[in-house]
Amino acid sequence: QMDGFEMVRLIRLTSPAVPVLFLTARTALDDVVKGFELGANDYIRKPFQILELVVRIKALLKRNRQGVAEDSNLTLCDCSLDFASQHLAVGDDTFELSHTEAVIIDELFRHPNEVVEARTLMYRIWQNDDYNNLNRLHGFIYKLRKYLSKSTGLELLNVRGIGYKLAVNPASLNNAPPAD
Repeated sequence: QMDGFEMVRLIRLTSPAVPVLFLTARTALDDVVKGFELGANDYIRKPFQILELVVRIKALLKRNRQGVAEDSNLTLCDCSLDFASQHLAVGDDTFELSHTEAVIIDELFRHPNEVVEARTLMYRIWQNDDYNNLNRLHGFIYKLRKYLSKSTGLELLNVRGIGYKLAVNPASLNNAPPAD
């Protein structure tokens, strides 16, 4: 009931790291551009040779494995997230996160000083943006805000009617350890 473009848009909302390869008969340059703009990692036009498909899939999987290893630990100001173990370190304190909390803070760490829409977070967590999940999301944000209140450089803000913003105090960047 949906085309590939819509499918990629939904994949990127729920699982930004999943590698996506278009395999399509749509060969117009506009289609290729649209596919990449929506988040495709590669685009193969029909007809194709099976060896080319295999080589491109192997390359995507190799890049994806490397990216996961590099991106599972994120540091911002005096805070660091170990996504794999679901631990958030804020200054000298360490908090054990639920999977949902880790997904939320991961998304916010990857977009500092940017508004992250509530619907984006809900898609990543529950694969839908059902209004009934909004209160659940607010509960997780409340808990994360308490953890981050110990930070000297970060503040988790509500952007009314849209989502949330992880605000970085520019002065704290001068004293921050180097990012991973």
